Amino acid sequence: MLDAAECWPTSADPNVDVRPTDGADSGGRLRVCYRTWVTLDILMPFYGRFDHFQAAVRSVIAQSDPEWRLVIVDDVYPDTAPGEWVQSIGDARIVYIRNERNLGVSGNFDRCIELATAERCVLMGCDDELLPGYVARIAEIAAHFPDADLIQPGVEVIDGDGVVVRPLGDRVKAWLRPKAPQPLQLAGEELTSSLLRGNWAYFPSVCWRVATVRRFGFRRDLQVVQDLALMMEIFRGGGTLVLDDVPVFRYRRHGGSVSSYTAVDGRRFQQERTVFAEEAERQASLGWRKAARVSRAHLTSRLNALLQLPKAVLARDGAGIRVLARHTFG
Repeated sequence: MLDAAECWPTSADPNVDVRPTDGADSGGRLRVCYRTWVTLDILMPFYGRFDHFQAAVRSVIAQSDPEWRLVIVDDVYPDTAPGEWVQSIGDARIVYIRNERNLGVSGNFDRCIELATAERCVLMGCDDELLPGYVARIAEIAAHFPDADLIQPGVEVIDGDGVVVRPLGDRVKAWLRPKAPQPLQLAGEELTSSLLRGNWAYFPSVCWRVATVRRFGFRRDLQVVQDLALMMEIFRGGGTLVLDDVPVFRYRRHGGSVSSYTAVDGRRFQQERTVFAEEAERQASLGWRKAARVSRAHLTSRLNALLQLPKAVLARDGAGIRVLARHTFG
């Protein structure tokens, strides 16, 4: 539970959590704890491995704070067994929906956001896992920073077998993250410069204010870096992010993920190149010259492309080699 001031109910309020006192009040009155929301919407676009999906769902059910709703949106995955399994669980907090047609990555993100009913949500990957304290920690941070548009909690990285790992890319992310006592609220050019220098955020772990995401939406022309593009829109518009270092989320890295295979064939970097070019102009138009300069340089993105080049060479992917080389040296 959150730390909150005690008071007495005066009217029905959907944002009020009414619970019995611990017996301290002889009149049996109720204690009212005002929370930022009643339920956190955990939105899970589904299209992937059954075993990873099962681990993801079970990690939600295992939350220490039970005040969540899990909405699974199946983007017409060929195997219907995962959907049948989750519907057999029988937990009223779990909603399963199967799209009539495949919407694609960004389209299914937008569909998930349409279904949100809470003030805040997380777009959790169907191969990722929550640690038991995720919902409780997010609730605590949101209570202390009620105006935050995004909350980036602490993250552990796991491999395909669920073992905690520290790949080079994630060590770089940790090095790029702002260093200060946390939770830390960030905004403006300081924040956009930091993320454009190297995107240290873990998209599936981020808790979003639903109204903010609906205001901007996900770009349909981007399938991998739509999170960075959305964050830039939010922060250019005055939005804020709270950064926390308490690990409550497990982000899975494996070869079958969209971010992994689009990196090797170069498509990820084509999209990054587009976003960086756009942001260089937009940041400059705000007078944020440092952020514009960082976006034009995008040095860590170039380094990442350089590291993918040997893989493309081994795969004899001529088109991927050309894209990666252009992004690295162009």
